[in-house]
Amino acid sequence: MNLTDRVVVITGGAGGIGAALGRRFAAEGAAAIVLADLAADAARAAADAIGPVASGVGLDVTDEAAVRALVEETERRHGRIDLFCANAGVATGGGIDAPDADWDRAWRVNVLGHLHSARAVLPGMLSRGQGHLLLTCSAAGVLTAVGDAPYTATKHAAVGLAEWLAITYRDAGIRVSALCPQGVDTPMLADGLAEGHLGARVIAASGAILTPDQVADVVVAGLAEERFLILPHPEVADYARRRAEDPDGWQAGLRKLVRKLRAADR
Repeated sequence: MNLTDRVVVITGGAGGIGAALGRRFAAEGAAAIVLADLAADAARAAADAIGPVASGVGLDVTDEAAVRALVEETERRHGRIDLFCANAGVATGGGIDAPDADWDRAWRVNVLGHLHSARAVLPGMLSRGQGHLLLTCSAAGVLTAVGDAPYTATKHAAVGLAEWLAITYRDAGIRVSALCPQGVDTPMLADGLAEGHLGARVIAASGAILTPDQVADVVVAGLAEERFLILPHPEVADYARRRAEDPDGWQAGLRKLVRKLRAADR
């Protein structure tokens, strides 16, 4: 994926990783960038900051008809979509006792949002025999988000969906990447830390906290190499290997970290 002259849609584009991707893609020479977000005004402000190549629109990724309409409008205006970044996501900070509404929203945003995007954009990509889907899945999708059961379960499902799409459509010219960062300096992490959520504290204790712009740099390199797993924190690959080779030892290590953090609260 050479981003020069490409048409890109980014959900969750009002801030954080989504806005950083928009800025980076513009620097790479993208022809058009659509930032879509539930916070429509913030999406438009982020687009204005990028410049005339970008536009901002309101979008609820849980509304399949709205996602389809966005894709149709983008294709009408620009002729095609070369790269669709399904980046919108939500965390809960809850366990299995989280309210059903939190579980439902996590499922609808973190999984069905990706599904709606794929359903809407794939027909056009398949007709042209090319295109790229980038799903933001989080390191939680290959490891575990300690302290957030809905996030863990839905991000694992997101990685599974991304892998299924990659296997199914690669020979038809479609590339699929799963972006799986660990700690990133976004409102999602900052809010979790401010509220004392265990999951956010585990992330902060587990490695470097990257800026969204650093993540965007890694994404550009990963797209150019057509990698399936894009890992801004390379240590996630080592963690995943250790988890696969010794799941009991991996879980014991996480439990030890949790005990340490909880002891610090006493």
